[in-house]
Amino acid sequence: MENTLASAPPPIYRHRLPVRIMHWINVVCLAILLMSGLQIFNAHPALYWSEDSRESTRVMQITQKQVDGQWRGVTRIGSAEFDTHGVLGTSRTGSTGEYAARAFPAWATIPGQQWLSMARLWHFFFAWLFFINGIAYVAWTMLSGHLRGDLLPTRAEWRGIGRSIRDHLLLRHAHGEEARRYNVLQNIAYLSIVFGVLPLIVIGGWAMSPMMDSFAPGWVDWLGGRQAARTLHFISAVLLVAFVLVHVFEVIVTGLVNNLRSMITGYWRLPK
Repeated sequence: MENTLASAPPPIYRHRLPVRIMHWINVVCLAILLMSGLQIFNAHPALYWSEDSRESTRVMQITQKQVDGQWRGVTRIGSAEFDTHGVLGTSRTGSTGEYAARAFPAWATIPGQQWLSMARLWHFFFAWLFFINGIAYVAWTMLSGHLRGDLLPTRAEWRGIGRSIRDHLLLRHAHGEEARRYNVLQNIAYLSIVFGVLPLIVIGGWAMSPMMDSFAPGWVDWLGGRQAARTLHFISAVLLVAFVLVHVFEVIVTGLVNNLRSMITGYWRLPK
């Protein structure tokens, strides 16, 4: 045991305090934004690519249809239809266990099954908190040198992107000194989320607000109209959730305790 501890590399200070604080603010905000957003979506579970909501411009819908005298949940994407009974379109209620017509299950929504007005209040409050936290993160990243020093891939890393993709597919992760720096795929993912997906989510959310539209009339049309902006907002949220799921998976497979400790205390041990 003593030999093992003696041979273990000393921890390094990986995440500074501002990064850790903003990270956990993001965790809380994203969880509440996702669940309150699903509650809002349940009030009208369809997406359109137009200025208005017409059947001819509908691109996605979570609904129900009758099959052999029973209602089943279905999801329509374009002209394709998928049976999603029990998950999307219909899900079991907590009290009786019977199926209820609902786009997303009640367990995935807050603050309640039918409380649309409060869901909007929660969503708007945490959206602004998330936005302010994001602006603070971008400012800190640029002023502290974190962007250039840690997030921007070097030319050598760009040339090795093929090997990085192969290593990730085979669940091979960096060890020793090589693990000190984010790999090129991590850099691309973080930069795409911070400077691509998140701004699109914010702009799409603003476009759905009558106040923001009246503040600067006409700009919503650049996105294709309010309903198209709602679709872009939804797609961006799906991309963000996909990123979070991959991120959590990588945190687990590369050392859950080590990674959590680094985001709580800042200190992280190099994988052997």
